[in-house]
Amino acid sequence: MEIIARHYGTPGPIVNQAGEAIFAPTSGPLLYAGLALMMVVLSWRQRLIALGIAAGIDVVFFLVRWVVDADEMMFGNGALWVILGHAFIAVTRRTGKERVLLLKGVGLGLLLVAGHKTGDTWLMITSETRPTVLDAYVATADHALGNPSWVMGRIVDATGPIGYQAIHLVYGQLPLAAAVFALYQLRHVAKEGRFPGHHLVRTFLAIGLVGPAIYMIFPVAGPVFAYGAEGGQWAAANLWPHTPVPVGTPHAIPFDEVTPRNCMPSLHTAWATTLFIHTREGSRLLRYAGAFWLIGTLTATLGFGYHYGADLVAGVVFALTIEAAMRSFHRGWDRAGIALVGYGSVIFTLLLLSYRYLPVEMARHAWVFGPSLLLAMASVIYGYVRTTRLWNPRTAPVQQPEPQLVQA
Repeated sequence: MEIIARHYGTPGPIVNQAGEAIFAPTSGPLLYAGLALMMVVLSWRQRLIALGIAAGIDVVFFLVRWVVDADEMMFGNGALWVILGHAFIAVTRRTGKERVLLLKGVGLGLLLVAGHKTGDTWLMITSETRPTVLDAYVATADHALGNPSWVMGRIVDATGPIGYQAIHLVYGQLPLAAAVFALYQLRHVAKEGRFPGHHLVRTFLAIGLVGPAIYMIFPVAGPVFAYGAEGGQWAAANLWPHTPVPVGTPHAIPFDEVTPRNCMPSLHTAWATTLFIHTREGSRLLRYAGAFWLIGTLTATLGFGYHYGADLVAGVVFALTIEAAMRSFHRGWDRAGIALVGYGSVIFTLLLLSYRYLPVEMARHAWVFGPSLLLAMASVIYGYVRTTRLWNPRTAPVQQPEPQLVQA
């Protein structure tokens, strides 16, 4: 990925992350999220010390940049320094299981940042290497689902600025919600001296690393770009969200070299689905929060014109397939796990093929293809629920015998 990025004249994820040790970071909050994940292996006293040192380093960097009148004043250098410092401590001052645990914490924190930067590099590559987009195919196929992006776009417009800002907050803070729940999942790591075999961060990273590869196969910009005001002169027409795309013979649309082709599948939907799945194992409050973020994310992706309904269907199937693969990798591949991952992969492939080669038929026979798409997605959901229940059966409560009265 670093070599490919260099080929297009931009630094790759490794150079970007290394540069943030000195230069103003572009991902300050993300660096502190990585620090928070790393600190799950520390005691509370060590966490406070680490956080204080990170904040102190950032204050020094801020003052230096203020003195030299730097253009960028973003924080985050301190968090990266503390993470790297703990890697040095693990190698030089720890042994055995303590060293391994601390290095795992450091690796998890660095992977969170590296995964995000790798995703950014992928997006740049999609815009540079895919001069055309396939929005016309997906927009036509979306007639089978009733053009949900156009419907939700008008609903969001009707809510006014308050509704828009509320939905935008939910959409933008999905990584924060995931980080909070990940910290909840990993809260016992320091006490138990080990990480759980499977947790939210693993699936989030896998989705972020695998998903962009699909963008290269099926480049789509999104309705607000291809058919809305955000596309500017490159938009095929200014139709979104009031006029659905007419059913005709779709063709690839030439597009700019800036807009990412990051719609198929919807990774925001995949991440929100994964968050929803993992919060099912938490308290009632966390379960409500997971459902709230899933609904809010689906509303935002459609209502802001970032995705078509077909993207969301593919995103759910993609998320469940990746989650099943990660769980199977942890517990050992068995027949049920292989079948579930294989079935999800087949359904996902069939979705992409139908969007690409059957969009006109899907639009003209919406009463057949619309329910078929939803049933295909529902079948993967059912398969996932059924298989994971077999893996983690709930123990039935043991009924206590009634006390016997002893007669004197």
